Amino acid sequence: MATTAELETLTADKIVDARGTACPGPLLEAKKGMTTVPLGSTIEIWSTDPGTKGDISAWSAKVGHDFLGVLPADGYDRVFVIRRK
Repeated sequence: MATTAELETLTADKIVDARGTACPGPLLEAKKGMTTVPLGSTIEIWSTDPGTKGDISAWSAKVGHDFLGVLPADGYDRVFVIRRK
């Protein structure tokens, strides 16, 4: 996982805005977004659902992506993942 300072300087290749959707919406949006970027790209998922952090982390580990971590934002979380498959 990346440090908070590293995440703050990271520029994602794609942002998936899943704010306002409940589980499993943010995860489904992340899965769709992942297929639109090349291998090695970073996606950032914006979510207001508190379960998203754990869901995305577990999904990333299961399918082989790199979960970088989470930054809290103004009323939502910014979740970062690198596509590896």
